[in-house]
Amino acid sequence: MINTESCYLVAEIGINHNGDLTKALAMVRAAYEAGCDAVKFQKRTIETVYSPEELARPRQSVFGQTNGELKRGLEFGYIEYREIDSLCRALGLDWYASPWDEASADFLMDFDLPYTKIASASISDKTLLQHCAQQGRPLLISTGMCDLDMIQKAVATVQDSGGEIACLYHCTATYPVADADINLNGMAALARTFPGLPIGYSGHEPDLLPSLCAAALGACSIERHVTLDRTDWGSDQAASLEMAEMADLRWQIDRIRVLAGDGIIRIFDSERPVAEKLRRVTSL
Repeated sequence: MINTESCYLVAEIGINHNGDLTKALAMVRAAYEAGCDAVKFQKRTIETVYSPEELARPRQSVFGQTNGELKRGLEFGYIEYREIDSLCRALGLDWYASPWDEASADFLMDFDLPYTKIASASISDKTLLQHCAQQGRPLLISTGMCDLDMIQKAVATVQDSGGEIACLYHCTATYPVADADINLNGMAALARTFPGLPIGYSGHEPDLLPSLCAAALGACSIERHVTLDRTDWGSDQAASLEMAEMADLRWQIDRIRVLAGDGIIRIFDSERPVAEKLRRVTSL
């Protein structure tokens, strides 16, 4: 669970499984082996989220010739999520998903999940925010494509609806994101604006450095898109980390916590023989 003692590392599988349950389960196992604390998916009711015109738009994929065939092909149902749930429970790995509509939020309530994730694309959907808040499950909220006023309104909507925010993620929703748009100091702005709310970072950069900087700045959670192969087809693959990179991220985040220490200035035991050897005079 998210806390101030460690950095909760989330592998955002999203739709990078490309509609293949076998691949999704392999990604879950790989995320677990990489040291992640959770994996995250996305859930949509296709006919609710997309207009008939958008579904009919020509778009060639392995599933057919229209955008609708692609979207339906990528979507998992109860059978697939039951398999994901069983595997995560066997591994002791948290999982949850971002519902893009109310029916999807209700679908996810059939599973005993620790969180509901509000995606950046959904933060402006007041009805969905209210619906998820009223379900009683703690919310994780990404803030991409938002200014501070929009975030304040979203937080107020959740809190006025009786909801709990377990983490507010600083985020820039471009895939991949340019360095100049990452704006890690936005984490401090969120912390000042929402004292008491845990602040995390959801990254879409192609490397590790911004996520490591976010951890050093105190992010209680880091969320990164993951893939088994960045050259695989799909819109999110290029902004994703491969699993070896995710394992490296886990190791380096944990090292940052060790490097930060407790802040107490003192003579370490390892320094005492060095002091005895190098100091000519100790007259303080």
